[in-house]
Amino acid sequence: MSTKGNGSSKCRIGLFICHCGTNISKMVDVVGLAEEFKKHPDVVVSKEYKFMCSEPGQELIIKEIKENNLDRVVVAACSPLMHEPTFRTAVERGGMNRYFFEMVNIREQVSWVTTDYQAATNKARMLIRGALARVKLHEPLEMRRISITRRVMIVGGGIAGIEAALQIADAGYEVILVEKEESIGGHMAKFDKTFPTLDCAACILTPKMVSVGKHPNIRLMTFAEVEDVSGYIGNFKIKVRKKARFVDPAVCNSCGTCYEACPSQPYPLDRALILGGKVFKEGRRLKPKRPPSLGPEHDLTVLTGAQPMPEQKRKPEGAK
Repeated sequence: MSTKGNGSSKCRIGLFICHCGTNISKMVDVVGLAEEFKKHPDVVVSKEYKFMCSEPGQELIIKEIKENNLDRVVVAACSPLMHEPTFRTAVERGGMNRYFFEMVNIREQVSWVTTDYQAATNKARMLIRGALARVKLHEPLEMRRISITRRVMIVGGGIAGIEAALQIADAGYEVILVEKEESIGGHMAKFDKTFPTLDCAACILTPKMVSVGKHPNIRLMTFAEVEDVSGYIGNFKIKVRKKARFVDPAVCNSCGTCYEACPSQPYPLDRALILGGKVFKEGRRLKPKRPPSLGPEHDLTVLTGAQPMPEQKRKPEGAK
């Protein structure tokens, strides 16, 4: 049995094409392709079967591996997301390394999305040829257990990052939320209404922002950016640069005195700091001109039928 997997030595490949009932065979010439690939120089066995994922279909693969001393297996069937683990297990039961297996999706990517019988058959043919070439390059791998860091870093403190952080933290995992701006909230913090219900954006976002700041499993790193990522899944090493605030957040009580005396420009430039009715700082950016009205056919409230109802004036008691 070949285990080099470098493509230099001749491999003994078994090709198995699935009908998937009529899901594949109604648009792909499964029988014709199985006969055609028997002439391929690296294919020792080429067979078709109604349901390759069934127990008889798996037994067929195991039987051919043992009888023909196969060292590679290609299955043309449905999505690998659905049955790749099934066929890898069958290959392993046949005495091969589970990673000497390649799967071709000729259902979702061919028969279900093609209306021309000949075009679908040609596409399936090309995909199978590619799989036969690729499986020769496979190398034997071994599964092993390693310890992982049960901690999650989320980059970006917009509404998506906030929601992800809260859900993961509620599940009991430590979360580090990194945001490049001074505050979380992202673009949603600048919105007035949200589509399509026209709900108040701040009413949705603000409670979640408060929950992030108070959650015991969330470490919030604002005004910071990821500089370097190394390692691998489950054990990443990430370097984060925190920008200088010139304020100690542990002792700051938001009195605004330092902001009033600071010579720097506000950021964003269209933001103003108002405390006790007094404007301490405001940006110099000119407000953009309001674009001309495009008419009711472009009005979101008209299109959605979500126009606010007029307030009814309360009549004094005794009035008719």
